[in-house]
Amino acid sequence: MCDGNADTTVRRGSMRRAPIPRAADGPAVDPITLDTVDEIEMTTLMDNSFDGLLPSYDGVSRASLRTSSVPTTFFDGGHTGAGMVAEHGFSALVTVRRAGSRATLLFDTGVSPEGMATNAERLGVDLSGLHGVVLSHGHADHAGGFDGLVRLRGRRGLPLTVHPAVWTRRRLSLPGGNPVELPTLSAGALGREGFEVVERRVPSLLVDGSILITGEIDRTTEFERGMPAAHEAWDGGVWRHDPLVVDDQALVVHLAGRGLVVVTGCGHAGVVNIVRHAMRLTGVDRLCAVIGGFHLGGAFFEPVIEPTVAALRDLRPDLVVAGHCTGWRAQHALAAALPDSWVPSSAGSSYRLTAA
Repeated sequence: MCDGNADTTVRRGSMRRAPIPRAADGPAVDPITLDTVDEIEMTTLMDNSFDGLLPSYDGVSRASLRTSSVPTTFFDGGHTGAGMVAEHGFSALVTVRRAGSRATLLFDTGVSPEGMATNAERLGVDLSGLHGVVLSHGHADHAGGFDGLVRLRGRRGLPLTVHPAVWTRRRLSLPGGNPVELPTLSAGALGREGFEVVERRVPSLLVDGSILITGEIDRTTEFERGMPAAHEAWDGGVWRHDPLVVDDQALVVHLAGRGLVVVTGCGHAGVVNIVRHAMRLTGVDRLCAVIGGFHLGGAFFEPVIEPTVAALRDLRPDLVVAGHCTGWRAQHALAAALPDSWVPSSAGSSYRLTAA
């Protein structure tokens, strides 16, 4: 499995070469050549909210109020309609198309063992054709859905790209209460279920150079300062404040003629840091879309909302889909500042962007 070398690519078994992450050519400096794609489609398999009455329109497809039929003994006929499961977690299916070929990655797995898998089934999504899985970081609301994934796929080899710090023990130590340790992902369990774990701190190119995983994010803004003091990590001897969540990474695609599409998990590094880091890595100065969690919810992060919204407004993205841990105050601010770009997030939604 993992040999402890943070920058070592671990490969075992017979698998297709395309989804295996590889070190970017040359030194880890700007720019990394990220091949353009003709189309990207991202389907949110898990998010904090579900609204079955949101309309679909060009480029945005919504799951309906009654996406599937489920059995029940309390209605005539023995069934009723069901929409998406919504939980405090995130999972996205990312498909890129280029020159007639396509590849699909799962970015995060949600929080509960079966939530993401249930939504995939209700949407009729076939996960058997996945080319790989990527974890944005090790928090359980992004890494909790492997049980369901294994149930749908069976025990078959699948590359899993993570940062080496994804196995870090963490806890919340809130004032006036007992510390609560968070679930820690098990490398051994993943190996036994056939996942081919690839650990990298630095950027990686997947799918033959069509998808970039950022690795650790440079922290360059003055206002994105990470997690509050209550978030702690075990350093092998004592619990210490863990403000950075260094395993936080994002997925980046270069859509031909339109710029970068950036998918975040929680955005612990700060969504502006993440976007700017992606631009520096690739040398692409245009942002097409940013989708995922922005981590602006709660009193500690509310002072970060205004400068974040201002920076994103200056970047002028075509699409902003802020979900998961973004928070309602930030959602309102983003909707007001970027009325032509902001789109409400909802579990089961698909966003399709095509090249210019």
